[in-house]
Amino acid sequence: MIDFKNRMEKNMLFTRYSHNDPLSDWKGQFFYPQGKIYWCGHSLGLQPKSTQEKIESIVEDWAALGVEGWFAGNPPWWRLDEQLKPLMSKIVGAQPEEVAIMNALTVNLHLMLITFFRPTKDRYRILIEENAFPSDMYAVKSQLRLHGLKPEDALIEVKSRKPEWYIRTEDLLETLEREGESIALILLGGVNYLTGQAFEMEKITKKAHEQGCVVGYDLAHAVGNILLNLHDWEVDFAVWCTYKYLNAGPGAVGGAFVHERHFSGDNQLQRLEGWWGNSRNTQFLMRPDFDPIQGASAWQLSSHSPLLLASLLASLEMFEEVGMSALRDKSVKLTGLLETAIDNLGQDYFELLTPRDANQRGCQLSIAAKKKGKELFDYLSRHGVLADWREPNVIRMAPVPFYNSFEEVEAVYQIMKEFIKKG
Repeated sequence: MIDFKNRMEKNMLFTRYSHNDPLSDWKGQFFYPQGKIYWCGHSLGLQPKSTQEKIESIVEDWAALGVEGWFAGNPPWWRLDEQLKPLMSKIVGAQPEEVAIMNALTVNLHLMLITFFRPTKDRYRILIEENAFPSDMYAVKSQLRLHGLKPEDALIEVKSRKPEWYIRTEDLLETLEREGESIALILLGGVNYLTGQAFEMEKITKKAHEQGCVVGYDLAHAVGNILLNLHDWEVDFAVWCTYKYLNAGPGAVGGAFVHERHFSGDNQLQRLEGWWGNSRNTQFLMRPDFDPIQGASAWQLSSHSPLLLASLLASLEMFEEVGMSALRDKSVKLTGLLETAIDNLGQDYFELLTPRDANQRGCQLSIAAKKKGKELFDYLSRHGVLADWREPNVIRMAPVPFYNSFEEVEAVYQIMKEFIKKG
C-alpha cells in the first residue's frame, strides 16, 4: 500500500509513476477535452485524431465514385469489415472467422439468444448477474416470454453477499452446481457496468459447460479493457459495443463472437439470416437460398456502414500498435494508485464497490459515497473531473491507460481531499 504521509512523499510517488509510463505520449493522439480530467471512457471513449481522416476518405470516395465505392473505393467498402476482423480478434482472443463486426450490442445479443437459447421442458432457465446492465435484462426477459416462459420462474439472478456489491466467483460456481441441470444458458457481463467487477470467465465457462449450459458474455465494459481469450476459454458466444474503451464514437458499430466449434459438423445452428451473411462468392448472384459465410459473419443481416467501420478502424490500428498487454499493465497501476488514494481519504466517506483483486476488475473503480455523494460528484464536475453518477450514491471512475495519467490521479485525489476538508 502507498502511504501519503506528506505532500513531498506523495509528489515523489506520482513523479516516479509518471516517469515510468511508456504510454504517456498516446494521450496526444486523442482529442482531449480542454481543462478537463476525462474519466468516462467506460461510457464513451475519446476520439482518436486519425478518425476524421478515415471517415473523410469514405466520404471522398462516395463523392467521387458514388455506388462504385463499394468495389472501387480505397479501400473497397464491400470488404472493409474483413480488414477489421483480424485486429478485433486479437483484442478478444479469437480467430478472425469467429468475429463479426455488425449492428449494435443489444441487436447482436438478440441474434445470439435466438440461436443459442433453445429451451426444453427440463432445461429452460437463464442465469444472469445481479445489477446486470438493464438492456441485457430487457433482452433476456423478452426472449423468455417469446418462448412462453415466465421470467419469475425461468430467470436465475445470482446475487452478491450483502453488504458486498460484487458477486463472489464461488457463489456463481455453486449456483451452477446446484441449478445447472435446469439452466439452458448463462449470460454475464464480462465486466459489470455498475461495480466494475471483471468476472472470472474461464472458471465460470468451464463449470457451466460441465453442467451442460451454453455460455455467453456481454463484453461492453470488458473489450479493450481487460485481457480476453474467448477462443481458448471455449466461450459459446459474446457481444460487445465499440464506443467505450474501443473509442469508435457515439452510436458505433457492435461486435459478436461465435466459437468455431459451432460452424461445422452435425450441430446445425438456427439463426436469423440476411443477405450480408451470405457467402461473398455467391452474394450477388441473388439466389433465393441462403449460402452462409463460414464463420460468425453468417449472423450479419444488412449491409454495413463504411463510415462506422472507418471510425472503428482508426482506433483498432492504435490497439494493434500498442497491444493489450501494455495497456493492461498500465491500467493495473493506474487503478491501483486510485484505489490507494481513495483509501487514504478515509473509510468514513467512501466504500469501494469494485473488487480489490486486480484480476477481478478493469479500469473502472466504483465508489459509494457515504456522505453527500451527489454534492461530491457536483464538486468534482465543477473542478473539471468528468466521471459518472449512478443513483443512489455511486460514482464510477475509469482512468483509461491510453489517454489518462498518474498526474490526473493525484489531481483528483487533491480535489476530493479539498471537498472533505470543507465539510
